[in-house]
Amino acid sequence: MPIVQASAWRFHRGVYSVQATPCGSQKFSREGGDFLAILDALKEFRVRSERTIGQNWWLAVGAMGLLVLLAAVWRNGSPAASRQVVVYTALDEEFSRPVFELFTRRTGIEVLGKFDTESTKTVGLTQAILAERARPRCDLFWNNEIVNTLRLEQAALLSAFHPSVAEAYPEQYRSTKGMWYGFAARARVLLVNTDLVAEEDWPTSIVDLTQPKWKDRVGIAKPLAGTTASHAACLFAVWGELRAREFFESLKANVRIMAGNKQVAREVARGGLAFGLTDTDDAIIEVEAGWPVKIIYPDQGDQQLGTLFIPNTLAIIRGAPHPREAEALVEFLLSAEVERMLAEGPSAQIPLSTEVQESPRVGSPQTVRAMQVDFQSAASSWNQAASYLRERFATAD
Repeated sequence: MPIVQASAWRFHRGVYSVQATPCGSQKFSREGGDFLAILDALKEFRVRSERTIGQNWWLAVGAMGLLVLLAAVWRNGSPAASRQVVVYTALDEEFSRPVFELFTRRTGIEVLGKFDTESTKTVGLTQAILAERARPRCDLFWNNEIVNTLRLEQAALLSAFHPSVAEAYPEQYRSTKGMWYGFAARARVLLVNTDLVAEEDWPTSIVDLTQPKWKDRVGIAKPLAGTTASHAACLFAVWGELRAREFFESLKANVRIMAGNKQVAREVARGGLAFGLTDTDDAIIEVEAGWPVKIIYPDQGDQQLGTLFIPNTLAIIRGAPHPREAEALVEFLLSAEVERMLAEGPSAQIPLSTEVQESPRVGSPQTVRAMQVDFQSAASSWNQAASYLRERFATAD
């Protein structure tokens, strides 16, 4: 049995418990509380050490010395074990970093973000997580779409977590097993340059991208990563392989292929394209900057597909080095406060939480006819779709 033991004292930034073991080693852990409690702990250790100093004085002195060191470190503002969480983030850094900074200010937990490029981010980050599966480096995957998150779930690389706010999100946007949660959605839309296209000629469907009269005057992002790849996987799941292949063959013959959705939106705004397929976060920036553009929510007819809404998704990686910090960040990101923050920010993300009643600046599933898609089926279609798309679009520019 230990000769000297202190169970746990709460102080402002953590709970330190210190224990002297029979072999003379000390161990401690940190979890949350109040600096003055360390001083109380010192007093208690002094009393306990007096009882044992006769036969095990070196244990008591060692334990007291450790507490003195902890107190000194804390007073200097440098906790003995800094808390951090590693996040692989596909949402643009300009949108996600302010959220991370707010979380750090609130909790003291440092967020180490790994960001990727506009053209490869979701696939690139997913491949990194797959490659690191034997020794994970990532704690939390903040994906800006859903299909690649589901691929990781199918590979058994996610860890279940049930945040307190889970029930505020519709069932279709969260895992029934607690493996992932969707929030802050975007819609796949057509952005039209109103100086170049008369209102009577405005497109109403994604199929209008294949009309020969618009050859080389319309554009899409390369469908190998991001929401464009997710959109493609959804079309393969809903239409079936044959019709989906026919659509993409027609696209390849008719459209200009851009590096990403942001480039499509900018090219439409500046008159390089008549219209293009992009996301609401990229489209709204051009609208609010005053360019002559109009957002069209495609396929709203009774017999049409509807507009695809793609949520951001959060998933804790199985074997994550900092699981508790990751859980704390998930709770924060799913809060109504963060949903509002992302909705009010430049990217105009679409809140999915039922606790957010404010109307977003863009259309939502409550105001726009949404495409009905089984995202699990879309994820299962990914390998088939990706193989075909790489073959047909890898060298497209």
